[in-house]
Amino acid sequence: MSVVSVRRAHLGMLLWALLVGLSFPAVGVMSEGLPPLQLTALRFAIASLALWPLARRAGDWRPARRGLLLYALMGLCLAGFFGAMFWAAHRATALSMATLYVTVPLLAFAFGVAAGVERLAWRLPLILALGACGALGLAFAEARNGGGGLQFGSGELVFFGGCLSTALYPVLSKWGINRDWLSASAAARTFWSLALGGVLIGVAGSLVEPLAGLAWMTGSDLLLVVYLGLCSSAMTFWLMQRATAALTPGAVTAYGYLVPFVSMLLLFATQPEQIGWAWLPGSVLIVVAMVLLLRGDRATA
Repeated sequence: MSVVSVRRAHLGMLLWALLVGLSFPAVGVMSEGLPPLQLTALRFAIASLALWPLARRAGDWRPARRGLLLYALMGLCLAGFFGAMFWAAHRATALSMATLYVTVPLLAFAFGVAAGVERLAWRLPLILALGACGALGLAFAEARNGGGGLQFGSGELVFFGGCLSTALYPVLSKWGINRDWLSASAAARTFWSLALGGVLIGVAGSLVEPLAGLAWMTGSDLLLVVYLGLCSSAMTFWLMQRATAALTPGAVTAYGYLVPFVSMLLLFATQPEQIGWAWLPGSVLIVVAMVLLLRGDRATA
């Protein structure tokens, strides 16, 4: 893999972190009481429709049987994570969920080693551990603003299952790419995984949520869902799939540590009175971890 493609993959994941971090305020202004699983299925449907013209351009966009099975497993990973996240949202504290989520890059690294798509070396795990400590620092700083205490119950257990699912997604993608089971086009890979994941999430939503729940959407809600579908689903998963072709699963998921950092910067921009020293240690650790990640890949590319 060329140095240019690795650099572009890292830059793309920086944009990914920015888009994901900015999506949380958009979700926060939507009307209350809307069915979250059905909303996610709608987001994925919008994202899939947007990616369809790009996916069709790929000569290998139609998957073979084994490729379709792998796409279905990737879609199941997406459905598992979002289903677990929404189920646990009112059963687990924000601090507990944030603490569990920092395990995702380390889990992706472990799964990648087992699948043969990650090198068993000491440098990346140390960088991931450094970033995890930084993300935990931000989580504890946020908890001081009313995020709840640290606990472990049924909600946390289910959410950890979702963390296992989302950590497996880039590993399956990398494994399939290396064996030519999946399309060489990031758009095609994103389309199939989102489309199948959206179907699974939609089925789950129809079983546990009122079918008429989306009828309460307002015009502004619909515009926000379209925005989230295009920017926070289609674009972010495309960026992740593009990066997966050049980087390892651990390196790709490491950018999840930047999401709370982006959210923190947005908080400071809108509520500067929230600025305090409690945010500094975690922020410094995350920045150092990202710099080491960028320098390491540039040196070994």
